Amino acid sequence: MSDSRTDAAPGGIDYVAVEESPPFQELKRRQRSFIFPLAVAFLLWYFVYVLLSSFAPAFMGQRLWGDITVGLVFGLGQFVTTFVITMTYVWYANRKLDPRAEALRDDLERQSEGGRA
Repeated sequence: MSDSRTDAAPGGIDYVAVEESPPFQELKRRQRSFIFPLAVAFLLWYFVYVLLSSFAPAFMGQRLWGDITVGLVFGLGQFVTTFVITMTYVWYANRKLDPRAEALRDDLERQSEGGRA
């Protein structure tokens, strides 16, 4: 049986070594440091909405303007929050993650081409 650490994939690239490399680890760290706090914040916001809907119906039913209630505003706020988080992540990925990922990909492509020569 062969050791996957010593067998390179076609093209001569050791993908395990790439995954363990400092540039790849930094890319993962940057992505996670952005995603996890936003995910936690959104889930807290979502569960507050659900809990208020379940346990504070009088508060959620308070009218703000005509037939617009606190619950309706909070519910629509869930959609707005989703779009804002998505747009923020796209902005972050385009400026902070994609350049690093492209550099890694370019390096891997050079290694692959060098392995075929």
